[in-house]
Amino acid sequence: MGEFLQVHPLNPEPRIVRQVAKCLMGGGVVVYPTDSTYALGCHIGDKAAMERIRRIRRLDKNHNFTLLCSDLSELSTYSRVQNSAYRILKAYTPGPYTFILKASPEVPRRLMHPKRKTIGLRVPDNVVAQSILAQVGEPIMSTSLILPDEPEQLIDPYEMRMKLGKLVDMILDGGACILEPTTMVDLVKGVPEVLRVGKGDPEPFQ
Repeated sequence: MGEFLQVHPLNPEPRIVRQVAKCLMGGGVVVYPTDSTYALGCHIGDKAAMERIRRIRRLDKNHNFTLLCSDLSELSTYSRVQNSAYRILKAYTPGPYTFILKASPEVPRRLMHPKRKTIGLRVPDNVVAQSILAQVGEPIMSTSLILPDEPEQLIDPYEMRMKLGKLVDMILDGGACILEPTTMVDLVKGVPEVLRVGKGDPEPFQ
């Protein structure tokens, strides 16, 4: 059974944040809160942990994984960003958006879309997520917590514990998140294309 930890949503305890970071860096799969839904995350370089997330979510090979980044400069390290796209990223990060961009050589090939060589990137506006990123010191490989047999995302950490406790290494209870995932915007060609409407306002990109 994975660990179940509670963290203050506005003032995350450093001891708890260090435990989460240690779990991630040790190859663990963690459920954690973001500024949209709860997410499943693992270390960017851990193939086995990523495959565990694939199995939990039953994801196919064409799924666009997301790298959760601490800020715009880190996001730019892992993607190829045109000037027009950079201006958009600067205006809308941090926030509840996932941007699809061409991956840079820093991104492991297994995380890219196999044909398009793209990656989802986002900078969360969430204190807990940002504290974890600061402690880990690099992006977290992430995907929304949407289970294949559930009609919608899980938002209750205790329900997550019942359904995922044996499948993940840690569940971090940071309070209630919302049901909406991020709004997903494709910036590969420099011109925004909304792929999914979620919490972030899609109007600026339409």
